Order: sequence, then C-alpha cells, then structure tokens
Amino acid sequence: MGSLTQLQRSVIIGSLLGDGYLRTFPRRKDALLEINHSYKQKEYVDWKYSALRNVCKSAPKMRKGNGSRIAYRFYTKQLAELTELYKQFYRDGKKKVPENLKIDPIILSVWFMDDGSRCRDCDVYLNTQQFSIEDQKKLIRALYEMELESNLNKDKMYYRLRFFKSSLSKLRSLLKDTVIPSMRYKLSYNPVET
Repeated sequence: MGSLTQLQRSVIIGSLLGDGYLRTFPRRKDALLEINHSYKQKEYVDWKYSALRNVCKSAPKMRKGNGSRIAYRFYTKQLAELTELYKQFYRDGKKKVPENLKIDPIILSVWFMDDGSRCRDCDVYLNTQQFSIEDQKKLIRALYEMELESNLNKDKMYYRLRFFKSSLSKLRSLLKDTVIPSMRYKLSYNPVET
C-alpha cells in the first residue's frame, strides 16, 4: 500500500494541472490529494475515485458549498509520493508547473476533463489562468512534445491556452478513448458517441 501505479500518477498529475489540490498539514509528514468538483460532475468524480480507490480514505461525498453550489469530493490518504509531487508542483503554497513536465495521454485527458472547454465549435482551450505566463509557456512546450500546438489566448484579464486548429484532429485522436462520455462535449463529440 502507498505505492502509486503509473495510471494513478497520471490521474493525479492531470488533476494537479487542473482542479486537484495537494494539501500539507503542520506536524504531519505527508501530503494528501483533494478532488472536489460540482455534483453535476458526479460521473467524473466517481471515475477518478475508481482509479485512486486503494489510496483513498473514503468514497466521494456530497457537500453543500457557498450559495447553492453542491460539491462532490474525496481525499486520498497521506502518502510520501504525494509529498514528492507537492515539492514539484508547489512553491510557497501556490501551484506551479514543474520544469521538466512530461505529459502522457492520461495526464492530458484528466487535465482536459478538468479544464478543457470549447467555443463556437472550433476553438478548444485549456483554462490555465491559475498559472503564470512563464508556467503556461512550459505547458505549451510540454504539449508540443506530444505534437500538439497551442498558444496563449487572452481571456478578459488573464491568459489561457488555445489549441491551434491544425492540432485539433490529433488532440481528439489522443483523447477519444480516455475522455469519459459525460465530458466528450468539451471536444464537440456527440455525448453518446463511443
């Protein structure tokens, strides 16, 4: 117990690029991962939980948030491997992109399900506004290693990543077998398409 599989590492790293958070606590040795989404994304949270079940404290639970938001979340156990990832992905408690980030199709898929979006049926984005411009440039380089071209796109006050139209076919090909059905709308997939 405590040893992550490659699939689990990829799900965790994809989550860290997106909506997942590693937490550390004073006087406790290791970090834990929090997965927290809207209850509307229950299928997706359950999918993440199924991948991480053996390193979790308990199954996902609903929680009433601020206002009318209902969250659906779970936590992993505290693990030394998560502490190592914390050291790579956080500086002064704030998320950052590691220097030599390598993205595999599962990392990309989880990241896309967390933060991907489309606009006007032809523009596909990764909502990376939480990261600095420097970190977003690292993400552009990591995506380029997968033969996916993207650039910075200004969204109101902040920047996010936009995939070049010439990369959309490759992106869809990489993600078609790993994006769960309820999230395929983000790639203009027919929700019932397999």
